[in-house]
Amino acid sequence: PPENLIGPENAGFMGIMRNFNSERLGMAHGACAYARVCLEEAAAWARERETFGRPLVGHQSIRIKLADMARQVSATQAWVDQCAWQVRAGKTRPADFAMLKVQATRMLEAVARDAAQVLGGASYLKGSKVERIYREVRVNAIGGGSEEILLDLAGRQLFAGR
Repeated sequence: PPENLIGPENAGFMGIMRNFNSERLGMAHGACAYARVCLEEAAAWARERETFGRPLVGHQSIRIKLADMARQVSATQAWVDQCAWQVRAGKTRPADFAMLKVQATRMLEAVARDAAQVLGGASYLKGSKVERIYREVRVNAIGGGSEEILLDLAGRQLFAGR
C-alpha cells in the first residue's frame, strides 16, 4: 500500500545505489582498523618473542615486513580520509569508493597474512585476534561488491564515459 512506501514509488533501487558509497567507505574504514590490529599484534609479538638470542624485531626481515605493513595501512587510511572528505564536501565519485574498497580489502588480506607470518604458529591459535581476522578476511572482499564488479564499475566510469 502507498502508506508503506519509504520514498517515491519505483525509486528503491536508486536509494540503494546512493548508499553504496557510504557502505564501501565504511567497509574500507573497518578494513584499516582490522589491519591496524594485525600490525599491532605482530609488532608486539616481534618485540617479545626471541629467536637466536634476540627479539624477532632484531631481524632485518621482520622489520621490513612490519614497515611494509605499516606503509600499506597508512596509505589506505589516507585514501579513506580523502573519500570521507569527498562525502563532507558533497563531491563524491563512485569510482573512487569502488576502487578504495578493493584497495582496502586487498590491503587487509596482505597485512593479515604478513601478521600471521610474523606470529608463526601463534597466529593459528583459536581466539587470537590475527587468527580471527585472517579467517574472516575474504568475506570483506565480497560484501559491498566483489572486486571484479567494483573494478569494472570504476573502469566504466573513468574510461568508458559511463
